[in-house]
Amino acid sequence: MQEIDAVLNQVMRHLQWIPDWVTSLVLLVAIPFIAHLLHRFLFRQVTRWAARMDLFWRALVARTEGPTRLGFLIVGISLAASLAPLPPGWGTVVRQVLSVGFIALLGWIALTAFHVWMVMHLRRFKLDTEDNLLARKHVTQTRILQRVVNGVIVVIAASAALMTFDSVRQYGVSLLASAGAAGLIVGLALQPVLKNLIAGIQLAITQPIRIDDALIVEGEWGNVEEITSTYVVVRLWDWRRMILPLSYFIEKPFQNWTRENANLIGTVMLYLDHTAPIGEIRRKTDEIVRASPSWDQRVVAVQVTDFKQTTMEVRILASAGTAGRAFDLRCEIREKLIGFLQAEHPYALPRLRAELPSIAS
Repeated sequence: MQEIDAVLNQVMRHLQWIPDWVTSLVLLVAIPFIAHLLHRFLFRQVTRWAARMDLFWRALVARTEGPTRLGFLIVGISLAASLAPLPPGWGTVVRQVLSVGFIALLGWIALTAFHVWMVMHLRRFKLDTEDNLLARKHVTQTRILQRVVNGVIVVIAASAALMTFDSVRQYGVSLLASAGAAGLIVGLALQPVLKNLIAGIQLAITQPIRIDDALIVEGEWGNVEEITSTYVVVRLWDWRRMILPLSYFIEKPFQNWTRENANLIGTVMLYLDHTAPIGEIRRKTDEIVRASPSWDQRVVAVQVTDFKQTTMEVRILASAGTAGRAFDLRCEIREKLIGFLQAEHPYALPRLRAELPSIAS
């Protein structure tokens, strides 16, 4: 260490003929640039090492490239500032830059650490499985939590960076002094934003909806595709997207077909003639359902639920593992039963009867 200081002092003695401001400028540019090159070299070596490791280490190294580069630059600027004969006033500017850079580095590290934790947490859950209720629960909670935490980290880091400036600090004190009226005005202006923010926290805790839940909202059927910090995107059955504010799911009623599980009971309504053979229909329905890959082997039933003047109402129930399979199963039952009745019992289809009075001869 003493040898390095001696070399640096000797170099500085040889450079005494150069103006101080030129020396300072060169050092403040050259040393951070050298730190940048050193970071690129070391990061390339670490990346090669991580390529032989598992996915966690590869992702961790890839996510830390930016924060480590900023850390090297801060160290380089700090070293340059300690060696350079800075003109009056420059020292304050450099210290200000280092303070803001250090705060930004801490915020960046916090964002990166939380992102890595989130990725590792969600690796245990798969949305593309048959029973994905637990996965949808954790994905929804984690994504909402990520947006809230990221927003809090950014706000804290930006506030801390601004408070390093004396003028901003004084402005903040004066703003707090008049916070009575200003707070009321800002609160009224930001009411929709704050309401959706609070609704997002409520959704993450209570979870009336989750990612990929099947919903009926505003008379439309679809799946929850995305939950942001202010709105929810519902992908409708025909690929349209319905955008709803978060507060909608706290304040208004809606149907969630996958709240506890994805199993559903599908209903098929038939209106037949009173002479329709219910026993044959029940036997054929059982045959169709048991042969269908959409049935989950839980519920199948055929019942006459109502009589009307010209028809009787037959209700068929069959369960399936998901809403999509329940819809396909209902269509399959309806199509095959109508074909069966047309071929085997055409008289069972609805008919209109008319009786003519007999004419005496």
